[in-house]
Amino acid sequence: MVAHFYDQLFAHGNLEVIDKFVGSTYTNHNPQGGDGPEALRRFVSYFRAANPNMHHTVARVIAEDDLVLLHSRAVLEPGTAPQAVVDIFRVEDGRIVEHWDVIQPVPATSVSGHDMFTTLSAPADNSPDPLAPTAESKRVVEALFHTIAVERDPAAFDRYAVDPLYEHNPQYADGVPAAKELFTSAFAAHPELTISVKRVIAEGDYVAVHHHYKTSADDLGFAVIDFFRVRDGKIVEHWDAIQPVPATSANDNSMF
Repeated sequence: MVAHFYDQLFAHGNLEVIDKFVGSTYTNHNPQGGDGPEALRRFVSYFRAANPNMHHTVARVIAEDDLVLLHSRAVLEPGTAPQAVVDIFRVEDGRIVEHWDVIQPVPATSVSGHDMFTTLSAPADNSPDPLAPTAESKRVVEALFHTIAVERDPAAFDRYAVDPLYEHNPQYADGVPAAKELFTSAFAAHPELTISVKRVIAEGDYVAVHHHYKTSADDLGFAVIDFFRVRDGKIVEHWDAIQPVPATSANDNSMF
């Protein structure tokens, strides 16, 4: 339902799906949008009018309980740089009642040479593996985050990840050593750094973590959605989208 709603709304501009699938209590955490179905209708109408040639491609979809996540590539105008977009929707009684997202411009180059969307680990499938144990995949990623965020121990990657550890964040290289160095350097540069996990969504071999990354108590920080693939009990691939938290918002809900 959510994937159909998303495609109809953004790819086809079909506003009727708002009446059909969005609940009256719709809460929006995108800082540019208001709450409620009518606010969503106004936002989409304005956005599509401003970007009539927009093209959206969904790379992967995962769902757990009442949460559905879509990871997509958006091009607002042909010939311009794409955006990496991760949307999370909460569904209640068959209607979408809450929405979060993180949007990041895609740079022209990356350190690893990979784009921000492709699946490189085997099997090269963007869909969750129905035979992969969701609970185990989630346990591995939550253990990694606990060890990094609470214990502040980058050696977590030795325990919970395995090389070549394909990295799709455009600023970083592949591999466990590179991941460890990233957090070692970050903790050294920012002693007050905090990573506050807000929600975790898992399906099969894919796990997403939505969190608030702050370098200090006064820092507005970043909204981050990390996306991991777990195979045979180890993290083998990572994607993410990162967006600065703005000082002001069109709603009172925060990005989290």
